[in-house]
Amino acid sequence: MTAGAQAPGTGTRPGYPGERAYATATRVFNLAAPARPAAAVTVTSVAEVRRALDHARAEGMGVRVHTTGHASAAVAPPTGALLLRTRFGDPVTVDAAARVARVPAGATWGDVVPAAAEHGLAAAHGSSALVGAVGYLLGGGVSFYGRRAGLAVNTVRAVELVTADGAHRRVDASSEPELFWALRGGGGGFGVVTAVEIELFPAAEVVTGAAFWPAAQAPELLARWLSWTRGAPEEAATSLRILHFPADAPLPPSLRGGPLVCVDGAVLAAESRDAGRARTIAADLLRPLRAVAEPVLDTWRPGPAAAVLSAHMDAPEPLPFRGDHLLLRDVDGDAAAAFLRLAGEGSGSPLVLAGFRQLGGAFARPAPGGGALTHVDARFAYLGSGAPFGGVTEDDLRDHCTAMRAALTPWDSGWTIPSLVEDAARPQRHLDVPAARAVHRVRTSTDPDGLFTGDIARGARTPL
Repeated sequence: MTAGAQAPGTGTRPGYPGERAYATATRVFNLAAPARPAAAVTVTSVAEVRRALDHARAEGMGVRVHTTGHASAAVAPPTGALLLRTRFGDPVTVDAAARVARVPAGATWGDVVPAAAEHGLAAAHGSSALVGAVGYLLGGGVSFYGRRAGLAVNTVRAVELVTADGAHRRVDASSEPELFWALRGGGGGFGVVTAVEIELFPAAEVVTGAAFWPAAQAPELLARWLSWTRGAPEEAATSLRILHFPADAPLPPSLRGGPLVCVDGAVLAAESRDAGRARTIAADLLRPLRAVAEPVLDTWRPGPAAAVLSAHMDAPEPLPFRGDHLLLRDVDGDAAAAFLRLAGEGSGSPLVLAGFRQLGGAFARPAPGGGALTHVDARFAYLGSGAPFGGVTEDDLRDHCTAMRAALTPWDSGWTIPSLVEDAARPQRHLDVPAARAVHRVRTSTDPDGLFTGDIARGARTPL
């Protein structure tokens, strides 16, 4: 079939380089990793997915899938493949009595969170409204609610997908349980997910926000934050980051003029009667930090659950970025010092952000009836990333990420969470050998010809 031919079956045909359909389907949020497949198509229905799979087979192409392209640098390039951008138009629906939401492929957290909040409920969502919900969920998902709810993948109750044979399946714990197990954290490569059903939980109020200090205060703030995390209640999850904003970044005046330390997060009050406790927990976190110095900006306050989406101040527009991620067994005084040497004031760090996300609590407990990835045996996640702007090159970013990884090696658990990975070239591992073998058996049974092989996360490719 030639580049301009109609895909088998009628309907939407894939676009090729230079065509508008190709440009639309290959849009990514991370501009440092543009998608350049052989062909690309935006699919909005099961019928369109099936036609795309027919086209891929006819052309001898593998199939890759994405939605927003936030993780475009975290996966192998889709070279030679047919790339499907899933943009199903169904609305997010909520069964408030059952506390379940159905989330169609293509929906972002900005679609899901308000729909749940209308019923006083929340999902274990990400920190950005722009991230695709399905990829986040099936890749693990580290929510600010996760110390109470666990990995977001544990909240998935059913998955709808089109497999390589064209069948549209709905799988859950009672229907195709092996496939349902593998889909939840198994690393992809099973088919084209068209929707998921997720468990919601009550959220009457959330104390959330971010506080910023000059980076000169980082040693004391980091020490006090780490001390607080040792006994933090599970309703609370926070992060501490050092931020080196570009000089021309569109920021409030109080955030200009030098590197900053930021502590952000959320404390959940599931029921109205829990609001006082949540406010006390937040006060216990912030009081010793505010005693170090007055923040230059402090947005922590009680509010609705939807406010959590803006607390982390994730980028509102696509941009190029490179970064790294580690799961750390702990962060003690020596680890903090090693981190500050490379990220703190005077370090010359080219990273826009570098810091730690608090884990523990339900993150560390295997979920009953969970999937291939149910928990993480680590107390903190390290994340660092930067943009090649203002004289900073991609080599600068890679070199600095390598230096930080080396500095934190004594505390590195050797594991990662797929939804946090930012660079496909960095070490990744989220399945042990028995789990990887079991997932491989399910994947081989579901996709015997390897149509979706390119979509398998590196962290799931443990030697078999």
